[in-house]
Amino acid sequence: MSGAAKRSAAEAAVAAEVRSGMTVGLGSGSTAAFVVIAIGERLRDGRLRDVVGVPTSEATAVLARTHGIPLATLAERPRLAVCLDGADEIGPGLALTKGLGGALLREKVVAVAADRFVVVVDESKCVGRLGERAPLPVEVIRFAEPVCARLLAALGGDSTRRDGFTTDEGNVILDCRFDPIEDPDALATAISAIPGVAGHGLFVGMAAVAYVASATGVDVRVP
Repeated sequence: MSGAAKRSAAEAAVAAEVRSGMTVGLGSGSTAAFVVIAIGERLRDGRLRDVVGVPTSEATAVLARTHGIPLATLAERPRLAVCLDGADEIGPGLALTKGLGGALLREKVVAVAADRFVVVVDESKCVGRLGERAPLPVEVIRFAEPVCARLLAALGGDSTRRDGFTTDEGNVILDCRFDPIEDPDALATAISAIPGVAGHGLFVGMAAVAYVASATGVDVRVP
């Protein structure tokens, strides 16, 4: 999908979801970057005022500052009006996998801090079942990595450490391949119960709406 289509989805989402005076969670990744750019453009031309962003990664913070978006921490703004972010896969009921960019833990924290979680994707991310196209990233503390890998294998996940990568929290990522995930909610619960797991890329029952870009326009989907 072209950058123009992704930008169209981001602009549609920002136009519909972001209002002056809001504190907004700013996602990470290529499509979410267009959200940041669109908010910055609206602040500069006056369509938006007094919008403050809470970034989901250090990379997003740098991009937001470049485009003139004032930033705050969760300590300063613990409740957000809306969070706009991308996804690696979007399945039935707007269940998601996220985290190929490595920011899944902060992304989930910011998403749950928001009253409304909005997903912006292109149609290539749409799947019949999660796990069809992308591995499931699981963020683990270094000490627990061998145990986490063994217990993920017991759940059916073939995990590979993401070499040379450390998250903004100083953790490592295990990319887990599952035969397409039959029950995302049950798997999310099981992975969360593993000691040493800091976060995982299953975002189930969280998205309120998705703006999906295609060659013919932007489709708005709800669970």
